[in-house]
Amino acid sequence: MPTLLIKNARYIVSCDDKDTLYERTNLYIKDGVIASIGRDYHTADQIIDASSMVVYPGLINTHHHLYQIFSRNLPEVQKMELFPWLVTLYEVWKGLDEEVVAYSTLTGLGELLKTGCTTCFDHHYVFPRGAGDLLAAQFRAAAQVGMRFVASRGSMDLSQKDGGLPPDSVVQTIDEIMADSERLVRVWHDPSPFSMRQVALAPCSPFSVSGDLLRESAKLARTLGVRLHTHVAETRDEEQFTLEKFGLRPIAYMQSLGWTGPDVWYAHGIHFNDDELRILAETGTGVAHCPASNMKLSSGVCRVPELLRLDIPVGLAVDGAASNDGSSLLEEMRVCYLLHRLHASAAAPTGYDVLKLATRGSARLLGRDDIGCLAAGKAADLFLIDLNRLSLVGAQFDPMSMLGTVGFKGDVDYTIVNGVPVVQHGELTTIDERETAYEANRVVARYLGR
Repeated sequence: MPTLLIKNARYIVSCDDKDTLYERTNLYIKDGVIASIGRDYHTADQIIDASSMVVYPGLINTHHHLYQIFSRNLPEVQKMELFPWLVTLYEVWKGLDEEVVAYSTLTGLGELLKTGCTTCFDHHYVFPRGAGDLLAAQFRAAAQVGMRFVASRGSMDLSQKDGGLPPDSVVQTIDEIMADSERLVRVWHDPSPFSMRQVALAPCSPFSVSGDLLRESAKLARTLGVRLHTHVAETRDEEQFTLEKFGLRPIAYMQSLGWTGPDVWYAHGIHFNDDELRILAETGTGVAHCPASNMKLSSGVCRVPELLRLDIPVGLAVDGAASNDGSSLLEEMRVCYLLHRLHASAAAPTGYDVLKLATRGSARLLGRDDIGCLAAGKAADLFLIDLNRLSLVGAQFDPMSMLGTVGFKGDVDYTIVNGVPVVQHGELTTIDERETAYEANRVVARYLGR
């Protein structure tokens, strides 16, 4: 693998254990790993002059629905909250196939890479009958663009006739789900350090899956050594659903089925009371915070200051593109910072705290200690932004907080994944962006029939 030297970086924001900020420092990459950070000079196959640039750890997205990119900005759902929004869009999503999933994954991961994200977890749970091998299409797309990728074998077994929200054509039996989950983990999951592909088991939500499916998924995941993920406590509707159906609040219900622990993380986690926060802290159960989506769907505000104070694992996520309408974790960082400043004032996370949510915090949710910070021996996942631009004039004196407080709009200068520059001068190096956009628009027109 070619070596790479990032030379004389103006700043390197490490997010390491000591929150080290390097100035005028070199970062040397060999075999996809950071070999050294310091003043020593190394010859390399490629040298990037970073004398006017700030280097950050690659961002890590802990909850997405990439297939939703092809159903964003649809006017008929823009004023809906979660339950009616889902019911309406399931009628679109039941038309998914391998081509739709492949191109929505390519475009979503491409946007993430161009905005500094180097690892993405995608929560895919819609498997229409006869749609093909959708996760294989995702892993091929991730390999094509060069992104570190964690896919989920999501699932639903409660359709509308069972009191759930999705139509019959996108739910499966528990036996079908378990068999396919085991197959996909066997084929695609790589647990080794610096892995580029992993699998988690991720039933959709308490209101679209049965208790038996949740229980069996937890057992299988622990047998196979993979992580568990689902939506929990996103809306008051969900809380009311579990109270009426099971006589339990969402956390108590999930805990009764084996769904708490350091191998579990929830998407959203908005409507927790104090006792439930203590359960999360005691069990090490994590939360993927999705501020833009929570705002758009009027779901509420996650109690992030309290989560951090209790050392509950918290990462950042963009959520599905149909409830966010974008795939930029950079934008999510500033939204997160501003939302909590509004809601919690001085108790809100700082701009640098938000950066660590999107890096170290997100890595913790995924059970990874090889990504999320810049230090010798860690994966060479990082991005670079040139400070010599109008939008950053006067912002460069606190690069650790800058992405939260000032924000950064547009494409980063470089994104490097596993030691490979997949974005250079703001452009993807692995695919033809114009051709991909053209083909993706062709596919989305067929898919939506409009």
